[in-house]
Amino acid sequence: MNRPTDPHHLTQAATPVGTHSGYMPGFGNDFETEALPDALPQGMNSPQKCNYGLYGEQLSGTAFTANPPERTWCYRIRPSVKHSHRYEKINVPYWKSAPCVDPDVISLGQYRWSPVPHSDEGLTWLTGMRTMTTAGDVNTQVGMASHIYLVTETMENDYFFSADSELLVVPQEGRLRFATELGIIDLEPKEIAILPRGLLYRVEVLEGPARGFVCENYGQKFELPGRGPIGANCMANPRDFKAPVAAFEDREVSSTVTIKWCGQFHKTQIGQSPLDVVAWHGNYAPYKYDLRNYCPVGAILFDHPDPSIFTVLTAPSGQPGTANIDFVLFRERWMVMEDTFRPPWYHKNIMSEMMGNIYGQYDAKPQGFVPGGMSLHNMMIPHGPDKEAFEKASNSNLGPDKLDNTMSFMFETRFPQHLTAFAANEAPLQDDYIDCWTDIEKKFDGTPGKK
Repeated sequence: MNRPTDPHHLTQAATPVGTHSGYMPGFGNDFETEALPDALPQGMNSPQKCNYGLYGEQLSGTAFTANPPERTWCYRIRPSVKHSHRYEKINVPYWKSAPCVDPDVISLGQYRWSPVPHSDEGLTWLTGMRTMTTAGDVNTQVGMASHIYLVTETMENDYFFSADSELLVVPQEGRLRFATELGIIDLEPKEIAILPRGLLYRVEVLEGPARGFVCENYGQKFELPGRGPIGANCMANPRDFKAPVAAFEDREVSSTVTIKWCGQFHKTQIGQSPLDVVAWHGNYAPYKYDLRNYCPVGAILFDHPDPSIFTVLTAPSGQPGTANIDFVLFRERWMVMEDTFRPPWYHKNIMSEMMGNIYGQYDAKPQGFVPGGMSLHNMMIPHGPDKEAFEKASNSNLGPDKLDNTMSFMFETRFPQHLTAFAANEAPLQDDYIDCWTDIEKKFDGTPGKK
């Protein structure tokens, strides 16, 4: 049974057996879904004539010869060439792409920001994007950018896709709907969404104002990390990722499609909604994932493991063991290590670390790193606990201790991250963050056996 979905009367497939709320489970699966019966061809991809007068079209996320290829066959009311006309270059001033190196901005250092505040200005997904850092080069398809989004208004008859990148969306407040070519994803805090390169969509506000974080991935798409000796279970399980069922609009209405291509934005005017895929099958699709399903693993005797143990998704770089991007989650968990300094230790890292706080308190920074805030520790810049966290961890009773009411994350990349002018001059930078280490005391005592 088809069921309309407000506000734009998308016709959506009946909920498949074994799923809920119009989603199909599994990461990297070959899915098939149809919003009208027999809209999906069987046994072949490109019949001479498709049912309902639909057009067959393939969306490819990799080269044809990639192993395995990532592609989705779409059966739509109009081919995409009808959703593309003459393009006009437009300015989207706060959304930046790498390379974006401002000679007047110093990216070297330790930085932390309070939440970017909402304003009275009405902002959509496009106009509300605020780039904080860029890394690599969008033209050679390596690296990333990190953003804050502030959204208060629905994109009514406006649509968007990025030819540059895959987007990982991490909400912090408010609820959004991503009405995509392949179906509907509703998203709220404690969930994430992955929007593939080339996928067209409209963003609607279900509950606002909405704020969150975006990792824009220029390189190879996100995948589940190799588990090595951890084995088949825990961390993020493939079945907990949900792809949407087919949904389509058949509306004749003046619409705008905006495309991000090589860091530039262009728009085109069309006479209908482009969300007209009636059926699809393939393995190149958007997903949502509930971060509360992430099962952390860790040390159960002594020592503090590397944060890589908390990787949810990784985007490979081509260099084994060194990611273009890792998405790492620090959520509620038990700390049981004996004779161990339990918070993250002081360190310098070849990887650059952009962190964000979804809710609660992060154990290495009890003050200042608040929900909605971000911090940046660039490559080879030292960082670690402040004095309060160090003293508490060095002197506390080491019984089992649950870190509760906490969820932070990290976008980690092998590239140095360059601050944008917005991050340096307009975002609420905590100028005193560097001072959180100034009162760390010299404790050295050369007496043999002294701790």
